[in-house]
Amino acid sequence: MRLSFIPPLLPTLVEKPPDGEAWIHEVKFDGYRSQIVIDNEGVRIFTRRGLDWTAKYRDITKAAASLYAESAIIDGEIVVLNDAGFSDFGELRKAITRRQHDLYFVAFDLLHLNGHDLRDMPLVDRRDILQAMIPAGARIQFSEALPGDAKSIFHLIDNAGLEGMVSKRKDSVYRSGNSTAWLKTKAYAVDEYDLLGVEREPGKPAFALMAERSTGRYVGAAFITLNHEMRERLWQRVQEQLGSAPTGMKRPATQWVKPGLVGRVKHLRGEEDLRHASLQDFREEKR
Repeated sequence: MRLSFIPPLLPTLVEKPPDGEAWIHEVKFDGYRSQIVIDNEGVRIFTRRGLDWTAKYRDITKAAASLYAESAIIDGEIVVLNDAGFSDFGELRKAITRRQHDLYFVAFDLLHLNGHDLRDMPLVDRRDILQAMIPAGARIQFSEALPGDAKSIFHLIDNAGLEGMVSKRKDSVYRSGNSTAWLKTKAYAVDEYDLLGVEREPGKPAFALMAERSTGRYVGAAFITLNHEMRERLWQRVQEQLGSAPTGMKRPATQWVKPGLVGRVKHLRGEEDLRHASLQDFREEKR
């Protein structure tokens, strides 16, 4: 029987993880959400949107053939691990093209096994079966649930510099699309970016446009949450250092500034561009 890609269940982003015994909690891996499909035609690996990337994941495809299953659909994440054993999104793209041996598939759910659709089974039962399918020490690994209460787990994840955690209802069934049966809580990071300009319009929140310091790439906007004194100091610096728009950027409401202002931004960890970002402070770079 030929199996087909199943669109993934997508967790809902929340501010803090849920309490109580009804949930399990896992590390949120910083990689590419993927799906392994095994059937009588072999192994295929799909992206989150259903693209067939089997050819890009040669070593993982070989490893999947050794799983204890005649046919299966497995939900998980393809990652690269750094020296500390944490997933490293920055190295993932390089590894796909040049370092296949550094790629791992972290499996966290089982949707189909040996001709049976498991999506109506409780999550914990699906995961028990999945764990038993995966040989120890292989390129395909099982995502272990973390022991302890949600608050303590998130504290450890945040301090370790990880992206966040995913909490899942133990009794939940698997349904494609957005779901509140799985909740993701993301940690925040604070980094410095070049301040390109500010947007201030009556009746609207003010925000700063930021760029990567190393490349100059525009990464998004951060809400300006400075206190009154710091805001006034920022407006003054902007007026003193008015500049022109970077090439290709057309935002009529923006006051652009000359290079030299650096913003300290709090933002969600593990995102390529700024999300849920706020400007915490700024400084003038010494030249």
